[in-house]
Order: sequence, then structure tokens, then C-alpha cells
Amino acid sequence: MIDLTPRDTLFHALADPTRRGLLEQLMRDGEANVVRLTQTAGVSQPAVSKHLAILRNAGLIAGRAEGREVRYRAEPKALAPLFDWMTFYRAFWDDRLAALEDTLNRMDQ
Repeated sequence: MIDLTPRDTLFHALADPTRRGLLEQLMRDGEANVVRLTQTAGVSQPAVSKHLAILRNAGLIAGRAEGREVRYRAEPKALAPLFDWMTFYRAFWDDRLAALEDTLNRMDQ
């Protein structure tokens, strides 16, 4: 098996639409247990549990025991590597698009 960097683990976790949906629900609604998350996930409870484990491994969610169940919550700070990556590429594309705009403006003159 390939060793993934923390950023790769984050991207892998976010690559699946079901996992993104679970994370979005937790960010929007706050804490929830597996039963509540399964109601809107569109997949079985065992599948939700597997998705939650991947999100937890990536640091995107945390869980706390409450009696016999676990209540999950989003950990938005774990998205920092994604923002760093996007910032780098935004600067890259901003420069390229500005150069294209200059070229088009010169062509119009």
C-alpha cells in the first residue's frame, strides 16, 4: 500500500461525494450520530461508518462517546492544507489570466 501524505489523505477523503456530503452535514448541523447521518446519506449504516472512519483518519471529523453511541462533529481546521494548495494555484492562475487579459487588450487596440 502507498504511504499517503496528510494532504493526500485529506484529498482522498474529500474525493468521495458521500464523504463530502457527510462532512457538509456535520459542518451545517453540528454534532450527529451514525443513525442520523445514515438517514440522509443514501447508503447503508455500515457504509456510513466506513466513510466516517476515513473522514476521521483525515482529521476532518472527531467523535466523542455519549453512552453507547458516538457523536461526530466537523473539524474545519483540518481543511487548512486544502486552502494552502488552492491559494498556491489561485496565484498561478491569476497571473496567467492577467497575462491573457493583457494580450487580448493589446490585440483589440
